[in-house]
Amino acid sequence: MKIFTASIVCLLYPLFCWAHPIPDIPVIGDFERNGKAVIIVEVDPRCFAEDPEEVPFLQKEAFDKLDEKEKKELTDQARNLLQETLRMRFGPEEWFFPEFRFEFLTKEHETLILDGDVIVLRGILERTLSSDVKSYQIKAMDSAGYDIVFKNILAGIPQKRVNVLWPGEESFALDLSSFFTDGKTHLAQEVENPKNNGTSDTASTFYSFLRKGFVHVLPEGLDHILFVIGLFLFSRKTKPLLLQVTAFTIAHTITIALASLNFIVISPSIVEPLIALSIVLLAIENVLLRKIAVFFSFRLATVFIFGLIHGLGFAGVSSLDPESPSFIAELLGFTIGVDFGQIAVILIFLALLRALSVLEKAPQARFLTPVCFNFFLIGAIAILFFEGTPESCASLVIWYAGLVTACLSLQFEPILTKAIGAGSLIKQARHYQTFFVIPGSVFIGFIGCYWTIERIFF
Repeated sequence: MKIFTASIVCLLYPLFCWAHPIPDIPVIGDFERNGKAVIIVEVDPRCFAEDPEEVPFLQKEAFDKLDEKEKKELTDQARNLLQETLRMRFGPEEWFFPEFRFEFLTKEHETLILDGDVIVLRGILERTLSSDVKSYQIKAMDSAGYDIVFKNILAGIPQKRVNVLWPGEESFALDLSSFFTDGKTHLAQEVENPKNNGTSDTASTFYSFLRKGFVHVLPEGLDHILFVIGLFLFSRKTKPLLLQVTAFTIAHTITIALASLNFIVISPSIVEPLIALSIVLLAIENVLLRKIAVFFSFRLATVFIFGLIHGLGFAGVSSLDPESPSFIAELLGFTIGVDFGQIAVILIFLALLRALSVLEKAPQARFLTPVCFNFFLIGAIAILFFEGTPESCASLVIWYAGLVTACLSLQFEPILTKAIGAGSLIKQARHYQTFFVIPGSVFIGFIGCYWTIERIFF
């Protein structure tokens, strides 16, 4: 029964793993007191690809070579994407799809990162609203493939409250009830403290980005998850684990902030391979350098440097805007969310080891524990790698191979005990290194090596 339960958990776990997303789709509402409303949305052409992360940015040099027909195809793709992604409404009217007018423009932020200008599509909707319109709201459709960032500007003043919407979610309703004039009387009052601002709005923005940061690690950030697992494998003791996580947290917080403020600008084509390489090096350290007396100080320095690199990766998908009036809340929310995600990964594996330590006490189940742990890990990676490909059935083969291996470990328990000796495989450092740290690190290192090669050469 315990074997069956463990197998079911292992089979279901990978269903919650996903790859890194590309940057979200911003929807910016700009409202004037005379009733003029302009809704702007920006779409990265990479969104049209089946795997956006594998497609390069559309640079101006390539864009200039497109004919009118090819440009129209891009605008049609943008319209179709938004049709599946976005709805909005003003006041009590029904949800509707906005008929945007599209134009191509250079995205200045990306010109700092790449050698050439990056082209994005900007959708523009212009309307004149009457003073009877009391609110404005958007929602992300269930079929949306990307998150939506909901921002607003009132009378030229960016508002503090920002929403990050997941598929199926509605934004807060922007209160316009006391904003518009009748067009004849101009109100000199600045929109510095309207109903849409204040402490509650800052808290809402903080929570929205906290959630985004958490999800970027768990379940979306497999490379960050593997790195944190590598930290966990090095030591299960509280102090070494806490010191490593703290070093990693301080480091990535520094680079998230600096990269978001554009003080550090490094191409993703450099950052992403380095993130993958950090997983490989961490795995090698776990396997080969564990017994060196002075290693732990070196380990903390290594983790800190790797944290700086991972922070650049976090910043690339954070949607943080240094010009936003709620930038501090966005930065703190996203960073703390990332930290919570890392802690959640560690707690999951601590709980897994705790459960396996209980299972280890069952008759003839001693060698079942490393089998469950390692096939749990390698099976999750395989499911993610093969998801949506013709090779996806290979993942099931790996899971059932784990089940067969578990049964064999029960069958040959006496022989294995005689060969290796008695004692807990989890609590004894030598056995833990042999049966958990080395196999787990090899799995992690293998996938990191694969990513490194893929991100450099493909």
